[in-house]
Amino acid sequence: MENKISVGLDIGTTKIVAMIGRKNEYGKAEILGIGKSKSLGVHRGVVNNITQTIQSIQQAVQEAEAEAGMKIEDVTVGIAGQHIRSLQHSDYITRANSEVVIDEEDIDRLINQVHKLVMLPGEEIIHVLPQEYKIDGQAEIKEPIGMYGGRLEANFHVVVGQVSSIRNIGRCVKSSGLELEGITLEPLASANAVLSQEEKEAGVALIDIGGGTTDLAVFKDGIIRHTAVIPFGGNVVTEDIKEGCSIIEKQAELLKIKFGSAWPGENKDNEIVSIPGLRGREPKEITLKNLSKIIHARVVEIIEQVYVEIKNYGHEEQKKKLIAGIVLTGGGSQLKHLKQLVEYITGMDTRIGYPNEHLAGDSDDDIASPLFATAVGLVMDGLKRQERKRVEKEVEEFEMVSEEHAEEHVAQEEDHPQPPKKERKSFLDKLTERVKDFLDNAE
Repeated sequence: MENKISVGLDIGTTKIVAMIGRKNEYGKAEILGIGKSKSLGVHRGVVNNITQTIQSIQQAVQEAEAEAGMKIEDVTVGIAGQHIRSLQHSDYITRANSEVVIDEEDIDRLINQVHKLVMLPGEEIIHVLPQEYKIDGQAEIKEPIGMYGGRLEANFHVVVGQVSSIRNIGRCVKSSGLELEGITLEPLASANAVLSQEEKEAGVALIDIGGGTTDLAVFKDGIIRHTAVIPFGGNVVTEDIKEGCSIIEKQAELLKIKFGSAWPGENKDNEIVSIPGLRGREPKEITLKNLSKIIHARVVEIIEQVYVEIKNYGHEEQKKKLIAGIVLTGGGSQLKHLKQLVEYITGMDTRIGYPNEHLAGDSDDDIASPLFATAVGLVMDGLKRQERKRVEKEVEEFEMVSEEHAEEHVAQEEDHPQPPKKERKSFLDKLTERVKDFLDNAE
């Protein structure tokens, strides 16, 4: 089956989204079905109730299956949560023979070396992303393969997370009757869905404001430079409204969505919303000015924390300047006047990111909402992973064929077809396999 589908499963704190997509003839992602359910067993991006999470996953998956009219078997899952942190690390290997050009195996050796880093108990390396390489002291090399050199070193962006949290997510997926096809870091998935290649080159910070967490991914020169997960999101804003106005959560959430603004100066003093009281009690009157003051205070706090992370990356150095500024996405990015507030606090250009960068032109407007950025990114990630598997299979078939015909080919050297380029297995694929093995053995 050429037109394979891919399924993204975004297990969030407020909602779980299952999205089914495939590549259309223009290479864009076409969304066939989407299902979402209220997420009950997840807190700040981390599963804290397996049974409830399984129910929510099944509900979202059934909805997506019904819309697309097909069964789902494999899913690509995103991981986020407050346990994710990232660090910069540089490492080197000395090559036995500098007369031989550097190949994939040298790079694998270097990357495996990084995996030996000593982590805190219970932590595991999720991604090792090479930034740039140095060969015998010559810096800023993007692609070392095919070059000569004795000492190969690289700067790495290392993303670390808790093993147990990742295994719990694997467990939920498996118990929902699904196979784990791949695991991806959520800020990376959102970035793939929302950012253009030009922005990644120029330097950009993607801020994905979810319900339980705010994820940050910083790109410069087309390479990811920094990731962070801040354990606050839209839910704490709702909590504050609930406490500040003494109303129930459902009302606070509605107030935030319908009337909320991140900029208190906008509202006149006499704008009032009346909220029905509980069971025969008097209705409450809340001024919109107060409401936006409550929201403003919390949102400023979240943005300032994100800005600290952007500064940690080194945004203030001339060479690391983020020319494309900030892109906001996630459900929380839909708050009125948030863009202006972010520009005011950080002094950086800001836009709201919609995941339509790689979507087919005739997609629903609902799907291209910032709410679904992560899910769209996960679908794309699954499609890419399938592409890689296909290429690998072609390479294997090609190698078998070319061994048989090796003698014949010597005569017709000119017609020698080039084998498709084999991609290096990313660590996430290895991690997925390890989680799968662990789950299979744990049963």
